[in-house]
Amino acid sequence: MSRRATPGRSGSRRVAALLAAIACGSVLVSCSSDSDSDSGAASANPTPPNASDFTGTPPSAIASAASSIIESASGRASSAAASVSARASEFAASVNADTERAAVTAQKELKGVEGAGNATSDVSMTGLPTGETGGLRAVVVTITNKTGQKASYAVQVDFKNPDGKVVETRYVGKENLDPGKRAQPVVVSRQPAEPQLTPVLAKAQRY
Repeated sequence: MSRRATPGRSGSRRVAALLAAIACGSVLVSCSSDSDSDSGAASANPTPPNASDFTGTPPSAIASAASSIIESASGRASSAAASVSARASEFAASVNADTERAAVTAQKELKGVEGAGNATSDVSMTGLPTGETGGLRAVVVTITNKTGQKASYAVQVDFKNPDGKVVETRYVGKENLDPGKRAQPVVVSRQPAEPQLTPVLAKAQRY
């Protein structure tokens, strides 16, 4: 005659198996959690590099900034100097184009003139700011025909040093100037900026 399992014993075995499975699952979860925790801790605290593996000297931020400032200032200074030189060349070229021939004629006319000439009262001079001439020393010579007829003028300008010695002589002139009219040629010194020179009206001849 077959034996049938009693309901009480069968239920007890099933409950025991279920509890064992739950316990095992808890252990696995706990192990997994511990492993993840250790991994996170390791990533949050990396091992610093060994400084002995590096060579050379690290750049200084202050030295780098100073070098950059110096290079920038030098670049600006060079650019400014080039700009001044260019302005000086342009100014001198424009003056020479207008006055060279007149200067040659004026020098010839004044060669035989004794004293200051007969037209010093018709001539005045005004210095130009060096900022407008690219650093060159330049003088505007204003010639006014105060006579009642056309006349030509020859003018000599001497540049004197602080001791009163003439170190440079320049000539300028204007031909066939109408009565009551004026001309304003420019005389440019070719001497260095130092020492300071003073332009002086040496001769002025009307012819």
